[in-house]
Amino acid sequence: MPIAVDKASALAEIREPFPSVWKLLRIWILIGLQSFGGGSSTLLLIQREFTERHRWLTIEEFARAWNLCIMTPGINLVAITVLIGRKLAGIWGVLVSLLGLLLPSAAITTLIAAAFLEIEHLAFVEAMFRGVVPATAGIMLVVAINFARPLLKQGYQEGIGMVVLSLAFIVLVTLALIVGRVAVVLVVVASALAGRLLFVRAPSLARTERQPGGEERS
Repeated sequence: MPIAVDKASALAEIREPFPSVWKLLRIWILIGLQSFGGGSSTLLLIQREFTERHRWLTIEEFARAWNLCIMTPGINLVAITVLIGRKLAGIWGVLVSLLGLLLPSAAITTLIAAAFLEIEHLAFVEAMFRGVVPATAGIMLVVAINFARPLLKQGYQEGIGMVVLSLAFIVLVTLALIVGRVAVVLVVVASALAGRLLFVRAPSLARTERQPGGEERS
């Protein structure tokens, strides 16, 4: 099993050369044109484009960037766009990434908003919205699974105790948001502080529990 994990990790590290500014602009325009269903669908499109289709980022790098965006004020999707653009093409990457993402979606939103008042009372429009809601929920679930995968993978490499701790952490945060209705900013800050206490020694624990080659000490 450790050998299979190592092979998968090696494949995940295979990257394409970073794109030109014009290619980056085309990719972000396509994302902007497909950004239907809310921020979760846009985030899924970005994740698939840059970590799966082109492999310019690993899923771990993407998750870390997104966590950084969550901890900063403002629009998270704009922040992740800036970070990716800066990493792949510098300051010009930031400019073309923002332009490609925002311009098509803003134009489409403006046209839809102008026409919506004329058609919002129609039965088929209401039915369409009822179909979009569960689709958006499904997309959000896929995004959540994609972010949880690196965390659980790292926990597996560090031992079953870290897997259980990571799952418990996910459950507690979910309950705080849904049941406790705690403000998101408080949950993020508390999670960062708790992570500093709970996970800071994880790498050293992994080294003491496993010998070279991935075998556990008896």
